[in-house]
Amino acid sequence: MITKKVNSVEDALYDVKDGMTIMFGGFGLCGIPENSIAYFRDKGIKDLTCISNNAGVDDFGLGLLLKKKQIKKMIASYVGENDEFERQLLSGELEVDLVPQGTLAERCRAAQAGIPAFYTPTGYGTEVAEGKETREFNGKMYVMEQAFKADFAIIKAWKGDLAGNLIFNGTARNFNPVMCGAATITVVEVEELLPAGALDPNSIHIPGIFVQRIFEGKHYEKRIEQRTVRPRP
Repeated sequence: MITKKVNSVEDALYDVKDGMTIMFGGFGLCGIPENSIAYFRDKGIKDLTCISNNAGVDDFGLGLLLKKKQIKKMIASYVGENDEFERQLLSGELEVDLVPQGTLAERCRAAQAGIPAFYTPTGYGTEVAEGKETREFNGKMYVMEQAFKADFAIIKAWKGDLAGNLIFNGTARNFNPVMCGAATITVVEVEELLPAGALDPNSIHIPGIFVQRIFEGKHYEKRIEQRTVRPRP
């Protein structure tokens, strides 16, 4: 059996270098690869181009890398929870490419499937379409969007096995699955790493063919961005 297991986050990300393009899975603070983000912060890896749905919050998620000026360019869809992101954007310290959320997901999925580009009506006639090829199909205009090219996809899953098969839990099954296999190397951190064959084949969301390295993470905080609760009587 081919095993994808590595013993630690250090073993999983030993060859990450300054200036790389990195995909980070997650939606808000849900399903983010906490151990891997901490590794990037602690190692001081810089000049990164990050592809992620969002940029975390000021003191958690990718906000930790923004705070230390480790991100050169952010390609994201939603960035409204991060004051430091806003400050760096407005001051010109950070290059930003805002991408419609569905287009962001499809550019990941296209890379996963080996499709170099696709057409979408989203963004036609707006700044999103500036400098891009447009084409008419059946009387409707479309914008050509290219698949992402990334060095690493960093993924968080709930459960995985030694062969790299993955199961995601709840909202964490968002950008994580479409980023698997969408980069040169896919690294996955899981809450529970099981022997091959331990997962129900009918419950697997991503097969191990999309994964190069997998390890069991530790000490997940699983913070909530905006905690909303029912008022007490």
